[in-house]
Amino acid sequence: MEYVKLNNGVEMPILGFGVYQIPASDTKKCVMDAINVGFRAIDTAQSYFNEAEVGDAIKESSIPREEFFITTKVWIDNYGYEKCKASVEESLKKLKTDYIDLVLLHQPFSNYYGAYRALEDLYEEGKIRAIGVSNFYPDRLTDMCLFGRKVVPAVNQVETNPLNAQFKAQENMEKYGVHIEAWAPFGEGKNNMFSNPTLVEIGKKYNKSAAQVILRWLIQRGVIIACKSTHIERMEENFNVFDFELSSEDMDAIKALDTSDSLFFNHQDPNMVEWFDKMVYERRDK
Repeated sequence: MEYVKLNNGVEMPILGFGVYQIPASDTKKCVMDAINVGFRAIDTAQSYFNEAEVGDAIKESSIPREEFFITTKVWIDNYGYEKCKASVEESLKKLKTDYIDLVLLHQPFSNYYGAYRALEDLYEEGKIRAIGVSNFYPDRLTDMCLFGRKVVPAVNQVETNPLNAQFKAQENMEKYGVHIEAWAPFGEGKNNMFSNPTLVEIGKKYNKSAAQVILRWLIQRGVIIACKSTHIERMEENFNVFDFELSSEDMDAIKALDTSDSLFFNHQDPNMVEWFDKMVYERRDK
């Protein structure tokens, strides 16, 4: 495993296992499988509704807690100082741990300033080892880095894959000492990513799959990765990416695939903001 050093000196595995869209009933088994494969960084969120099952898997493994790197994210309706602080305390209970390695604000909406101040205080109390944000575009991240904060975000987790490579966003993050982390590194297979001719042909050179080429490309860019699978064979494939290195020509060929467009949604679209608002209320009702 390779590690990156965050801006506060904390070391984080560059490749982690994500549990987005894994039902709670399947999460414990999937996390146990990932642990057995070798993953030690586990990425969850309050809005995934499977933090407790992640905690069960980690607790029941024979591996010391300090060898894991656990990330969770605060959901929008837990923003504001008091609600955010209380929600992280609840996440600690669900994850069955005394501290969380990384806590992110999940979306750039609502009272994220108040929520971030809560994360700063929890960080100073030692309950969180590093804090950051997710889905913050360059303008909002710059705002967060420059104004009204005591702790610069350590991580910004954003959609990053060959078709939406986030080169400019990564450059802006690095300017402020923020580390980029990828969600949807495979774009959930959209636009036939796994059969993309460029990725497939490069894979043949190294006897690797298109998915492995994508992960290696991200790793060589210094991008932290949260990748998900419910199949242990795919977990093993995803983990087996540290025994080869892409050439500069291959890196450039993949770079050329970038469209700079999201495969999912635009947080700056007012209709999308309204969708998030609707989703918050629907989830609260449940």
